[in-house]
Amino acid sequence: MIGKPDRRPQHQHALIQAKAIRKSFGSHEVLKGVDLAAATGDVVTLIGSSGSGKSTFIRCLNFLEEPTSGQVIVGNEVFQSSGKARRTAHERARLVRLRQRVGMVFQAFNLWPHRTALGNITEGPIHARGLAAREAESKGKYYLDKVGLGAKAGAYPAELSGGQQQRVAIARALAMEPDVILFDEPTSALDPELVGEVLGVMKALAAEGRTMIIVTHEMQFAREVSSETLFLSNGEITERGRPDDVFGSPQSLRLRSFLARYSG
Repeated sequence: MIGKPDRRPQHQHALIQAKAIRKSFGSHEVLKGVDLAAATGDVVTLIGSSGSGKSTFIRCLNFLEEPTSGQVIVGNEVFQSSGKARRTAHERARLVRLRQRVGMVFQAFNLWPHRTALGNITEGPIHARGLAAREAESKGKYYLDKVGLGAKAGAYPAELSGGQQQRVAIARALAMEPDVILFDEPTSALDPELVGEVLGVMKALAAEGRTMIIVTHEMQFAREVSSETLFLSNGEITERGRPDDVFGSPQSLRLRSFLARYSG
């Protein structure tokens, strides 16, 4: 088992914080004031049933979904909804900066089908960070090696398995060298036999001290890698704590029932 930090994230030392995040779609309130904090090197996992708000919340952390209210704080920079239909150029530039600092790995890979594995990875560093093509290519090869796919640099997504595509997506996020990486159920689109290779890469990232916030339904993985686990139910965090406490001594009937469905 990979060792876990011997502490809970503390707000005053947090690299990323979410404060009182609410999100409504019309009259339906999906998130009802969710808080989170992660310090450098923390791995925070979000668990809960489908429809509990996990994916909506993690997308709010880099404003792929704009919160209805609340704040996201990365370092000393505060982001919140402008309440405007159209953002100013300054606001758009700040969101670009936010997404450079807070990377994202999606459920469905989202790779460009017409670009090779390496081409998918170099796109961001070249166009978003302004790296020269040669430097971006060197960086891309380095991160492909890190996820075990150095030999697949010239392969197109259609030539890769789902697990390989997701590892390319992880390498793409790493190549932007963000402060925090968000994972939105990164194994949910994979065949069962491919899940392990992606979780192995994520465990290695946790072991080297990457700051990660992960929505997952892989309970054993969450228990092994987390510094803190949050249980979301109906848009609220109803339990949170060290993974051994959350998984080993759940306090609510709702969490006990949820975990029972994943036992064995």
